[in-house]
Amino acid sequence: MPPKIGVKVAVLLILCFQNSVFTLLRRYSQGVLKENYSKHEVLLVGEIIKMVFSGWMIAASLPKEQSASSRLKALFMKSSKMFVLAAIYGAMNILSYVSLRNIGAGMFTIFAQCKILTTATFSAILLRRQYSWARWRALIALFFGVLLFSQPIWSDPDKNQKEGGNAFVGTGAVLIEVTLSGFASIYFEKVIKTDPEQLGIWDRNFQLSLGSCPIYFLFMLWEDGGGTHGLGSGWSSVAWALAFLGAAGGLLVALSIKYGDSILKTLATTGAIVVSSVLDHLFMGGPLTPIMIIAGCNVIIAICNYTFDATPVTEPKAPKLSGSGSDSELMSLTKDMENGDHPQAKPR
Repeated sequence: MPPKIGVKVAVLLILCFQNSVFTLLRRYSQGVLKENYSKHEVLLVGEIIKMVFSGWMIAASLPKEQSASSRLKALFMKSSKMFVLAAIYGAMNILSYVSLRNIGAGMFTIFAQCKILTTATFSAILLRRQYSWARWRALIALFFGVLLFSQPIWSDPDKNQKEGGNAFVGTGAVLIEVTLSGFASIYFEKVIKTDPEQLGIWDRNFQLSLGSCPIYFLFMLWEDGGGTHGLGSGWSSVAWALAFLGAAGGLLVALSIKYGDSILKTLATTGAIVVSSVLDHLFMGGPLTPIMIIAGCNVIIAICNYTFDATPVTEPKAPKLSGSGSDSELMSLTKDMENGDHPQAKPR
């Protein structure tokens, strides 16, 4: 196996494992233990953990003469691109909420699988990638495989009905959400791989967490007010495990995009749906019908067909930077922070 494919497979398996454990643990927490903590509070804590860990990794990589606090302040001043991504994720949360208020979970699940194809489409448009027909067939097969695997959800009449809901509004909201999901994945990849600033994975994760924390805090206050008994209530060892797994997932997604691409992340996520459902059946008595088994095999075959296709894909290339590039600008901004200069006083 070529080294590049070996790295992609390793990242795919690790991310798939993380997603599977996270999903199974969340089902156990909410379905078996009936814990009543705020889900957005868990996401907020996860973002704080990710931000602290990324900040620590940034500080560890700096030369001795450079201050970590100045570097982090400089990263904050140049966080606009990641704040845009955080805002898109926030909009996706709102659209999910609107959609589920108007259509049933079954219909939502059907439309949600379209993010597999929207991600590939935006990859071809924004990154100008040219995928082979074998890869497109694999993605279409993956789409139908995941859709068929979700059969217990969309075939349940009780989960397809929503009294008082507006089907047009709900369908429109979920379609916009899956479109934004595909765009956000490729936007993140484009920033990491082709942005002139060429900041590292830890820098971008730190910036993204900075933008995500206030958004999750607002969601926490708006939707559930911090759980049944208020802020900080209902926390358990399982909730803390979910927060740490969520933080790890965010870091792994960035690594998967850095060493693979956004499609690799999508493959890992869809593979995790199958793995977590099998584990749910084994340990918690979840459904696993013959149709699901056939569909699960189809998903695995589609993932393998995509991953091991030897047809070369045109990768986006980072622009060549001169000595006056954006990395030099960031270092200059860091020095300004260390000297106590106002960052806007220095012309760009």
